[in-house]
Amino acid sequence: MSSSKKITLATWWLDGCSGCHMSFLDIDERLLDLADKVEFVYSPLVDHKQLPETVDVGILEGAVSSEEDLAKAREFRRHCRFLISLGDCAVTGNVPAMRNFFPLDAVLDRAFQENVQCQPQRPVEGVPRLLTPVQPLHSVVQVDLFVPGCPPSADTIWRILTELIAGRAPRPMELTRFGA
Repeated sequence: MSSSKKITLATWWLDGCSGCHMSFLDIDERLLDLADKVEFVYSPLVDHKQLPETVDVGILEGAVSSEEDLAKAREFRRHCRFLISLGDCAVTGNVPAMRNFFPLDAVLDRAFQENVQCQPQRPVEGVPRLLTPVQPLHSVVQVDLFVPGCPPSADTIWRILTELIAGRAPRPMELTRFGA
């Protein structure tokens, strides 16, 4: 991916806590260095509303647990030349996949009826349909690089991106591990 022109970068979060994006922001002042080499074309961190037709690098965090997550994962795979599965939720399903041990109706009843004091009811509008089971990203689309961690550290994310920008193959397992 090494060249004189900026590479394009898109990020998004699926089902999870968004901690991987917080780690991304923890790159701190190195974000300015990154901005010299990368054009952020789509992300919850920027104001672009549409994923461009072609993106050099896509980063997805979180598990696939709803129709909306599945559609976003497929959209990223179609548009991104290189797709990174960032964080334990994207790599393994992690915490969101804990609901796989319970029937979906029991999960919905617990969340929207048993634990609600005012107007207990399942939402029917504006809520994406949940999938069973919750899955890691690679179960629904091809992934080019897996970066575990909960969340991966800012240093890990920085190193992964700078290696890609320099045209080298990053080695995430030298930098991070599951749950770290």
